[in-house]
Amino acid sequence: MEPNGGEDQKASLEKKANEFMQLSLDESEALMRIVIPVQRPGESTFYENFALRGIRVDRVEPGLIVCTFKDRAGNLANGAIANLVDVVGSYVTYTGGLIRNVSVDISISYMSTAKLDDEVEITSKRLGQKGGYTGIMVLLRNKATGSIIAEGRHSMFRLHTAPKL
Repeated sequence: MEPNGGEDQKASLEKKANEFMQLSLDESEALMRIVIPVQRPGESTFYENFALRGIRVDRVEPGLIVCTFKDRAGNLANGAIANLVDVVGSYVTYTGGLIRNVSVDISISYMSTAKLDDEVEITSKRLGQKGGYTGIMVLLRNKATGSIIAEGRHSMFRLHTAPKL
């Protein structure tokens, strides 16, 4: 059984966390004024536009997309790599006018890093499809040296009909 001092410390930390998360009246009002436009099928979101900034599409074929990206910030963070696997991987399944796929599973093996001004080649390839399920492989490599930075496996699912709201 935990001594009372441990429980008091836990309660104190929870109280501090709750206080930290509280918004002031000004912050709350500013949040209420944010307008998020409705996304229509086929339109990119703010997030996608931001996440894909700086990516150049080099080649597009059915089931294959090859892009390049120049790392201008230094070491490409693992979160940025995961984002590239998710976003570029999802576009290999895109079919205009249809409901977008949703990610079911993403796994990534990180092998090395991209240094400042390295040009990264991103290859997204659809491995197969069965019903609404699609398997995708995304490979990030240093374009100059050919060394693999990361390899991602991305599973996606698409409903055949639009969900009823």
